[in-house]
Amino acid sequence: MNRTKCNTSKMAKTPEFNNETEISADVYRLITNEDKPPDIKYGKENSWVAGVQMFVSFLLAGFGMVAASLLLDVVQHWQVFEQVSEVYILVPALLGLKGNLEMTLASRLSTHAHLGHLETSLNSLVVGNLCLIQCQAILVGFLAAMAAVAMGWIPKGQFDIHHAMLLCASSVLTASFASFVLGLIMIGVIVVSKKLNINPDNIATPIAASLGDLTTLALLSWIASLLYKSIGTSVVLPSIIIIAGAMLVPLCGYIAWKNNFTKQALDEGWVPVVSAMVISSAGGLILDYTVSNYKGIAVFQLVINGIGGNMAAVHASRLSTLLHTGQKEGAVIGNTTKLLLLMVIPGQLIFIYTIGYLKAGHTSLTPIFILIYMSAALLQVFLLLTISHYIVIWMWKLGLDPDNSAIPYLTALGDLLGTALLGIAFHILYAIGDKDSDLGD
Repeated sequence: MNRTKCNTSKMAKTPEFNNETEISADVYRLITNEDKPPDIKYGKENSWVAGVQMFVSFLLAGFGMVAASLLLDVVQHWQVFEQVSEVYILVPALLGLKGNLEMTLASRLSTHAHLGHLETSLNSLVVGNLCLIQCQAILVGFLAAMAAVAMGWIPKGQFDIHHAMLLCASSVLTASFASFVLGLIMIGVIVVSKKLNINPDNIATPIAASLGDLTTLALLSWIASLLYKSIGTSVVLPSIIIIAGAMLVPLCGYIAWKNNFTKQALDEGWVPVVSAMVISSAGGLILDYTVSNYKGIAVFQLVINGIGGNMAAVHASRLSTLLHTGQKEGAVIGNTTKLLLLMVIPGQLIFIYTIGYLKAGHTSLTPIFILIYMSAALLQVFLLLTISHYIVIWMWKLGLDPDNSAIPYLTALGDLLGTALLGIAFHILYAIGDKDSDLGD
């Protein structure tokens, strides 16, 4: 999504990838009111319609994150997680990376849907964006693994080449395969939502995040376990995986660079994604500490981080669309912010009671636990939404496209804030004596 008028003009005059017909200037004009989703057809969006769409998408996404949390609660006892502790550091960084890629894709395509580009240039959008996220996923997956190796090596003072190869190969293969599958799914979600007259800004990013968490965690656990079986005996298979990933990067990068819809994203997207990886890796250090000291925290970590990141991503996506369509931004505590804050308590209650019903959390849902947990969740979301407003406006004024740059920072901050606040919450619970572990055993 090109940000400035001059860039739009250039794109209108440049031949599209794959010998498609030349994009005319009309393609980049706003679509007519009759073709817009019903909740944005008029000057003021219907808060009830927007609220229902967002809450339903949060519920669907939340149950996906609950499933991912339950999966983490199971796989944390697998041999590879117990013997290679750096995998814990890799989990939030890689999950944050994948969430960033799919959510920025969803945000970009949501804006394209509002501008009418899906009807005129769908093939070019699909090819360019799939190659873009493939290139980004492999590179930052490798960097996430390197960060996990370094952060695990520095405190211990020991470097294990087999552990390092395991982490790199697992991360690269997981990121590559998951980015391709999830990219296709997200394109489908945007197209279907447009056909059903649903505002994609309200539903796309939460679905992207939840599917990304569950799929990526499952793939990472499975691939790491398979590679762990050969650890200490051979580095051939991990080496082949890493080399194959390295060969894909320039190929996919070239295709994305030649594509009019993704050239700017390829140029702008690296600093936010890499910065987000660093921030999320810091969250991984906190998670590694809290999992070792507070039994039962792992299952809640993905839920609080995921919901906070989803809400910030929806907020940023909607605000970015407002700016792209020539509308003015509202107040910091506007209708969207109020709607999202109202969803925190009922949403979190549904998810944590689902965890409690499934007896997966190793922690009783006592009134004091719920009070402290909800306080942490509300504080996290309030801080994220406030940051989201200012960071999107700041990027827009700098000439950057918020669709490409805002969400990675917000989801990474969501990981960091959520993990830190959840750790503080469990520390308070342990300090006051509420540290039972009667669930899930």
